[in-house]
Amino acid sequence: MSLRPLGDRVVLKQLEAEETTKGGIILTTQSKEKPQEAEVIAVGPGTVVDGKVVPVDVKVGEKVIYSKYAGTEVKVDGEEYIVVKQGDILAVVE
Repeated sequence: MSLRPLGDRVVLKQLEAEETTKGGIILTTQSKEKPQEAEVIAVGPGTVVDGKVVPVDVKVGEKVIYSKYAGTEVKVDGEEYIVVKQGDILAVVE
């Protein structure tokens, strides 16, 4: 099964949290904060404004930063994804 987002929705795969701090302290699973950095897995066609399709600004494979409480978490074939609106994506990591 695969996800095909609609409208201006984007499917993200969250990147793994750091397991150690810069100082070398190993973090437990409970103390790790979920990162707001993710990889774009799929992109919807965009929204229709005044009869014209406005495409989504991000592309598959890009790494992005998204809002902390944005989106809907879904599980497909044992993998966890987040579906967010384009407006919830704050930046592209270059």
